[in-house]
Amino acid sequence: MDVGAFQNLSIGELFGLAEITKRSGQPSAVIDLYKMWIACHEDDPLLYAAYFNYGTSLNEAPDTAGAIIAFRESARLKPDFHQAQLSLGLALEKTGQNGPAIRHWLAVAEDLVAVNAESLTHKIMALENTGRVLEGLDQDGPAEDALRRRLELARDDKVIQHWIALRMRQCRWPVLTPFDRITRRDLLAGISPLSLATLVDDPLFQLANACHYNKALVGRVTPMEPPPPPVPGSKTRLRVGYVSSDMREHAVGFSIVETLELHDRNRFVIHAYYCGISRDDPTKARTKAAVDHWTDISGLSDEAAAQKIRDDGIDILIDLNGYTKDARTRVFALRPAPIAVNWFGFPATMGSPYHHFILADSQTVPDGHERYFSETVLRLPCYQPNDRKRVVASQSPSRQNEHLPDDAIVYCCLNGLQKLTEATFTLWMKILEQVPHSVLWLLGGTPETQGRLRDWANARGIAPDRLVFAQKTTNPQHVARYQLADLFLDNSPYGAHTTAADALWMGVPVLTHPGRGFASRVCASLVTAAGMPDLVCESTETYVARAVELGQDRDLLASLKERLRDGRDTCLLFDTPRLVSHLERAFQDMWAMYEAGTLPPPDLTNLDVYHQIALNMDIETAQGMSQADYEALYREKRAEWNRAFPLPPDARVAIP
Repeated sequence: MDVGAFQNLSIGELFGLAEITKRSGQPSAVIDLYKMWIACHEDDPLLYAAYFNYGTSLNEAPDTAGAIIAFRESARLKPDFHQAQLSLGLALEKTGQNGPAIRHWLAVAEDLVAVNAESLTHKIMALENTGRVLEGLDQDGPAEDALRRRLELARDDKVIQHWIALRMRQCRWPVLTPFDRITRRDLLAGISPLSLATLVDDPLFQLANACHYNKALVGRVTPMEPPPPPVPGSKTRLRVGYVSSDMREHAVGFSIVETLELHDRNRFVIHAYYCGISRDDPTKARTKAAVDHWTDISGLSDEAAAQKIRDDGIDILIDLNGYTKDARTRVFALRPAPIAVNWFGFPATMGSPYHHFILADSQTVPDGHERYFSETVLRLPCYQPNDRKRVVASQSPSRQNEHLPDDAIVYCCLNGLQKLTEATFTLWMKILEQVPHSVLWLLGGTPETQGRLRDWANARGIAPDRLVFAQKTTNPQHVARYQLADLFLDNSPYGAHTTAADALWMGVPVLTHPGRGFASRVCASLVTAAGMPDLVCESTETYVARAVELGQDRDLLASLKERLRDGRDTCLLFDTPRLVSHLERAFQDMWAMYEAGTLPPPDLTNLDVYHQIALNMDIETAQGMSQADYEALYREKRAEWNRAFPLPPDARVAIP
């Protein structure tokens, strides 16, 4: 058909013909249809709509540059056609033109004053896109502002989760600050499990929140048909699958790789299911070589990924993500394997109906704390895996390289700043106040966040230059620079995990004070397993006093470092073969339960009620409570609820 044949074709007829052509599987022909119609209808009042559809077809081709031209022309012809502006922004973002993309989205957000469903939807999309891209550009403040404006239009839990995470990353305290139309209860109801573990040491609320989050994230899923019952004793080799987005240069990848290498191939077949970013690195290559079968499920739907796992005959499926970035929780919801295990990637309960076990140790989950988990708790000697072959830069940096004073006591905490709370920072300021010849070495954030922390320090009488920020570097160099520190100070309530193991490996003592929750107790587990239980403090007062004592006694610090170095190669923390042996025994115990028909179901009893109870509490009050007072608080609240709405009994809160 030549161009002239389109002169009398209406735009409605064009759209119909384009749809038929698209359904017939001819995308290039659709592009030609729009191109020829546009050539013949320079003065058509709906030309902007043709340009928009033309741009959409080009974008799908994909011809992003052509799509940008088409969307730009559509927006020029009709400036109030906001769909063109939104799509133009997305196309610009795809080509790395983030600044122009944001300008178009903000123009939409500012231009829309009429209140109707369509304009509201466009404004919401514009502000969400703006927040997302600004965060990726480390423009955390403007990103937070964009998402706040978005939430003022309508509440959305996913946006609340993102907004809270941005405030945590910027150390904006208090994090849970309500604003127009969004109450504190709204923020608590929408918070993610990872953020909640960072803000409060309340394991019962964390359990209820995880269950609530799981329902919102995954929803109702029809699981696959269960596999046929096993014939007891018929399995000579168990098939174990690890699912993770982090089997690469990531804290999880660095830690888990030697464990995968050491599995007994006479008794286990090891599969890895990778769902992370598409980029190769040495850790990813080593992990591929460590397992029997590597499958990248990033491009597969949840259903296809689950079917692949089922086809592989996996017996035990290990979730190394939990509720973290790029997790594939819905794959587990489809139940492709008989047994699902929560381990290492997420230091808390999943609160799901399909994770049967969580792997812990006696420190992370003490006796009596099992009630804070939906999973059945199985304990290892030490919960966290470690790699004894980690690459450390051969040339150690000097203090001058890291802008640290040569003669100062260097307290450090190289956790991400999102873990830092006002309460912990206040404790650190008390320590610096009592040890004048000391500095605090923190992992760097944005210049604005670093300035905010220096201002906080200055307001408490601590010179701002006593805060030194470590900038990003390669992992081997990062691990090597730990040697410059004198003492690692743990965060609370979400403590140091792999960062603590790195410090201990490099001979730096780690001081911690565990709380009640899993995330707040991992560091105590690592310090104890490293043979340094005397660095586990019972209270914040003891923590501050011990940090001051060590900062004032260089000889005592030196003796602690010597103990660490002398015991490194024999301590429990870095005995990876022992960990693997116990891990494999746990796998066999799980399978024996499954064969016997005694696989324990997850316990989700009354969790909706506990979630409602916690939302109506001042959660910060739980922070400094003793365990007895904490249990009494929930017992009281549960009894109040029970008087109005009697509940079935459970083992979490005993009502006398």
